Amino acid sequence: MSASFAKALEAAQDAAGSQNHPASTLYVVATPIGNLADISLRALHVLAKVDVVACEDTRHTQQLLRAYGLDRPNAQLLAVHQHNEAEAAQNVLLRLAQGERVAYVSDAGTPAISDPGARLVAVVREAGYRVLPLPGASSVTTALSASGMTGDDGFVFRGFLASKSAERQLAVQALAQECRAVVLLEAPHRIEALAQALSVLGQRRITVGRELTKQFEQIDTLAAQDLPAWFAEKPDRQRGEFVLVLHNAPVAASQGEGLRVLQILLPELPLKTAVKLAAEITGESKNQLYDLALSLKKTEAS
Repeated sequence: MSASFAKALEAAQDAAGSQNHPASTLYVVATPIGNLADISLRALHVLAKVDVVACEDTRHTQQLLRAYGLDRPNAQLLAVHQHNEAEAAQNVLLRLAQGERVAYVSDAGTPAISDPGARLVAVVREAGYRVLPLPGASSVTTALSASGMTGDDGFVFRGFLASKSAERQLAVQALAQECRAVVLLEAPHRIEALAQALSVLGQRRITVGRELTKQFEQIDTLAAQDLPAWFAEKPDRQRGEFVLVLHNAPVAASQGEGLRVLQILLPELPLKTAVKLAAEITGESKNQLYDLALSLKKTEAS
């Protein structure tokens, strides 16, 4: 164990030791996406307390636990990955039936988002056992927070696009019609192909997050059409794990329908409610409709 984590284990006991950690429970534990210091005190305490740790890769998880001074015998590590998740979930149920506490971790980040774990959680819930999530690191929210992406229309998590060229192109065509921000994931051996596919989106902005939270972290924002050249410029840019944020599409000018709907709704409803309904009815930007509503209100008052 690194000496730097000895105090963290003590702090974890102090912070979470008095909390309730029920038996016969599956604990879904987020782990760092790169920087080991991003582990939570609660996660350290639970990983020390549970009877067994189910994990995507037992070798990877053993190294992670060892870094924190939480070494476990191999018998207390249970492999649950995308190829055996349905079968392995039954082993987890047997453990829970015996009153054991089981933690589940993926290789990095929050399980069951783009990593295995969702089927395990579903099986455990269906069997009537409790699932207790421990929040923590996520490449999705990490990339979004550093992207500078604006807009209040939310975002779409798309994850990995298809590896086959034709299917990937169809997916990108669908993304071109999506006005909200979109979060994509990609592996290093496919990042060039993805960059080429996304380049058809022209001037739409994309934030590229590479090796997030790690020593060689890189975050840059550029136009989609410039992605292939950006990756080709320096070979190092093609290394590591990638999170890409396709920014929300520029808002087109109102075609008049939003104005007409607002003129009907504003006399009857509060401004924010009228804007929300107008956006749902017309599909126009909530931000633009809000500005238009304010303008209508000012004109009415003058």
